[in-house]
Amino acid sequence: MTLSSEELATLRWIGGVDGYLDLIDQTRLPTEFVRVPCRDVETVWEAIKTLRVRGAPAIGVAAAYGVCLGLQQVAAATQKAFFNRLDEVIDYLASSRPTAVNLFWAMERLRRLAHQRRGRRAPGALLADLLAEARVIHEEDRQMCRSIGEHGSALLADGQGVLTHCNAGALATSDYGTALAVIYTAVASGKRIHVFADETRPLLQGARLTAWELQQRGIPVTLICDNMAAQVMREGRVQAVVVGADRIAANGDVANKIGTYKLAVCAQANGIPCYAVSPTSTIDLTLAHGDEIPIEERAAEEVTIINGAPIAPTKMTIY
Repeated sequence: MTLSSEELATLRWIGGVDGYLDLIDQTRLPTEFVRVPCRDVETVWEAIKTLRVRGAPAIGVAAAYGVCLGLQQVAAATQKAFFNRLDEVIDYLASSRPTAVNLFWAMERLRRLAHQRRGRRAPGALLADLLAEARVIHEEDRQMCRSIGEHGSALLADGQGVLTHCNAGALATSDYGTALAVIYTAVASGKRIHVFADETRPLLQGARLTAWELQQRGIPVTLICDNMAAQVMREGRVQAVVVGADRIAANGDVANKIGTYKLAVCAQANGIPCYAVSPTSTIDLTLAHGDEIPIEERAAEEVTIINGAPIAPTKMTIY
């Protein structure tokens, strides 16, 4: 199955102020390609929480559109009702996933805009303004992906093997991706790049998403077990590690998918550069260092159950 660029769009807004958010259900890949219409803020919250949409930049864009969906019901209400609902919707969406700072950044950007125009614009006009701003955030993310690719591709040389973790490609953003944008742009410039994608337990984003995405774009890719990463480095198959980031503290500490730290340590031990690739919206200057980054704790069943079948003893402690 090969899909067009439009079909591969991770998320898109359909219609005007009374429209809806349409996104790829990433939990169904690679065996099924399904798009999910999100017509209310609750569906957006569920999509973010359950990883139907994931990746820090994509979560930020989805949240911005989610705010607009949540305000549709008060477009004809009073100023007070509109702003009460605005705070309610933002607080609600903020509870979906705590680590990706883009989620909070995008929503606070909409909140600031609304308050700047409070009293000068009717609620319906404010909703139109916020939707326009959400579209700007979406387009900025597209341009960011291209810019990251252009700058980062210089880090890769012709004939190199590149190891990546989780999924930091088009599925995680509005366009090319962050980490994978570096690879896509390098390949587009004529460089021969072979990607090693680790499976990324427990939810297998590397196997389900990155391997699928790279195949769709015709990029040579080898899928490896997570515990194979150090070995392919030792064998000289990998010359660079390129990963994304969920949040970056003021001192440069990076939070990303679990397992990223292990790759960085292994890369250092083997003399291989490890690059964390992100937009500036992922940098959180309010946090001095990585210990202050809130880390999401997910359900134990994501480790103990695969495709509905238990793979560990019952009543097992999971960390």
